Amino acid sequence: MPIVLKTSPLLWTRLAALVFSCVAFSVGLHGARLYLRTGDFCIFCWAFSFAGTLLVMLVELFSLQTRAPVSWKNFPITFACYAALLCLSASIIFPIYFLRGSADQSEIRDFRIVCTVFSCLATIAYMSEVSLTKARPGEVAGYMATAPGLLKVLETFVACVIFVFISEPVLYDRHHSVKYCMSVYCICFILSAVIILLCIGECTGFLPFSFARFLSAYSLLAVVLYLSATIIWPIFNFDPKHGGQKQRPYNCSSATGLCTWDKCMAVAVLTGVNFILYLADLIYSTRLVFVSA
Repeated sequence: MPIVLKTSPLLWTRLAALVFSCVAFSVGLHGARLYLRTGDFCIFCWAFSFAGTLLVMLVELFSLQTRAPVSWKNFPITFACYAALLCLSASIIFPIYFLRGSADQSEIRDFRIVCTVFSCLATIAYMSEVSLTKARPGEVAGYMATAPGLLKVLETFVACVIFVFISEPVLYDRHHSVKYCMSVYCICFILSAVIILLCIGECTGFLPFSFARFLSAYSLLAVVLYLSATIIWPIFNFDPKHGGQKQRPYNCSSATGLCTWDKCMAVAVLTGVNFILYLADLIYSTRLVFVSA
């Protein structure tokens, strides 16, 4: 089996991401003394990114792209985008829970600082990889390398973050309108995830309808649904007339991490962010339909 090693900016970027993510989770496991599920999540982000990057590099090193059961035009950039978002999340969450107000030994704190620094470096490396592999104007590339494809990754990731905030404690069981918002998040997440899987598995050609028109119709539906959720969620969580709480409680200042009010506010902000992402997706998808026509 021939080994193909072609030095390029992409190769060095992936190698840097591999090293940075490896250092982050190795130091975290060795001496950072992580606890709670937050620490486990950060370790998962770094380890998952490391393992996926290693897999991509090995496949390309041994020229196994044609034997891979996935579309190699779509898989590497999809993984790199998710890895960038995971490492970015860990870079934000880790210092909040393990460095802010920490009274641990100086050695443990030093390990945690190293984790944070290398997590940030891994984030930059993965963002650079996405920048290097995304489709250029006039270039023939997979759907996931285009702007709509990358937006799908962002949409599903933001939805996952919403699920984390909304489920512990459960924030959607107080009113039917809030349950409607939860159904919006679930429906749009599932459909976006299915689109990503269809592209990675190269199954779009088996659909009994035009994939481009389906993307445009789905994006329009998602924009309408998220627009309604963007309006409804704040009303039923922050308006006193509907049982909400307008002002931030005083006990939130002394709470570890985010209190319930903070999580409701985070969900409101992320709902608005996903609405903007789906709106941009709709614009790109509509242009795709007209260009194809």
